[in-house]
Amino acid sequence: MKKHAKYLRTKATAIISKMQIYGFFLFFPFLSAAPQAAALPLDSLIHTSYIFLPTIKTVQLYREGWEISYPVLELNSDERLVLSFDDLSDDVGNYYYSFIHCNADWNPSGLMESDYIEGFSENQIYDYNYSFNTVPKYIHYRLSIPNEDVKFKLSGNYILYVYSNYNKDEPVLSRRFMVNEKLVNVNAQLKRPSLAKFRDTGQEISVSVNFPGYPVMNPFNEIKIVISQNGRWDNAVELIKPSFVRSNEIVYDFDRKNIFYGGSEYRYFDIKSLRYQTEYVQHIDFIDGMHQIALFPSKPKTDRAYFYEQDSNGSFLVKKQEGTDSNVDADYVRVYFSLNTGYPESEGDVFVFGGLSDWRCSKENRMIFNYETGSYEGSMLIKQGYYNYEYVWRARGSNYADNTVFEGSHYETGNDYLVFVYHMAPGSRYERLVGYLKINSRK
Repeated sequence: MKKHAKYLRTKATAIISKMQIYGFFLFFPFLSAAPQAAALPLDSLIHTSYIFLPTIKTVQLYREGWEISYPVLELNSDERLVLSFDDLSDDVGNYYYSFIHCNADWNPSGLMESDYIEGFSENQIYDYNYSFNTVPKYIHYRLSIPNEDVKFKLSGNYILYVYSNYNKDEPVLSRRFMVNEKLVNVNAQLKRPSLAKFRDTGQEISVSVNFPGYPVMNPFNEIKIVISQNGRWDNAVELIKPSFVRSNEIVYDFDRKNIFYGGSEYRYFDIKSLRYQTEYVQHIDFIDGMHQIALFPSKPKTDRAYFYEQDSNGSFLVKKQEGTDSNVDADYVRVYFSLNTGYPESEGDVFVFGGLSDWRCSKENRMIFNYETGSYEGSMLIKQGYYNYEYVWRARGSNYADNTVFEGSHYETGNDYLVFVYHMAPGSRYERLVGYLKINSRK
């Protein structure tokens, strides 16, 4: 182990010496200790979207045919979701999957698997392919659901849970997704907040639910609304008590509970090709058997006026421009980020954030302050494609990733808002997802 660590330090020193020619210091997270097991209980992590193994990369769950879509499908329809991920290990994994039905708060509903699953409750992932002409090598896995082995009988929130060797105590990854019944009509309106405090920085969303012909005995107790911004769950809003009810309509129109910070349009970079430098790419090098890509140093956008740039609201698209099948011929590269703040922030940490970080703050996307350059610096191992990202601040002891500290916030920013309507009828054992709507603040 000591010899191995010494070898890594020697190699890293050589790479840093070469990259310092370009004018800024690069932080190498692979010099630090290997990723540690999460401190949270296993059950708590399973009910989130979480990656348990450090070799698992580029996990996506989307509606078939649209890679940057949100994982929502309609019950008893022809729609399917696709799970894809890469394993950077040498051996094919013996991976199985199952499902957990949850209520609106993502706690298990307590139903038996036979209540919400038709078919086999545990199945193996058989669809995999080896990467072709890539460095490093990886194995790409793919799963479509529902399929001939399993179908969903109930609406609601679900966890797709993948584990090894037919043993649920060997977790690999988990993903959240939703199954909708379309039993009510959902309408939503985005507007500039009326409260002066948020008028220039926030986005206010009002929701109304129409349920003609659908039985709701007590809307104040039976209906729950959850609103997610760009598919994030750490800042989702839950609305339980409506503003008022009239005839067959429930209205949620508050002055504060339904206000989100607008943030700014996401930063982006394009690494679909390694043959030339695209916008925001400063250098492309092949060092120590791997492509190393340095992005131009960034600056905070807090004091800037709003500027529109088309983005994909934090998601990413895997793509190799010169390839034939990006799933297996897109390469993994190390991308270096630099945010010049001039001084370190205290009582918290800075992270590269978005779909590329799995919407989480971890060691892999944490940045370290370099006093010589006055910048936060970090790197991530990323598959070729087109990526959105932003820089976030997380206070120590908090789970909230604040994107306003370095990105600023504007009411004009384009964001997706996902509105979910849950119904818990008297005597029911679970919360049905009876309505869903996606709107964009610029459309």
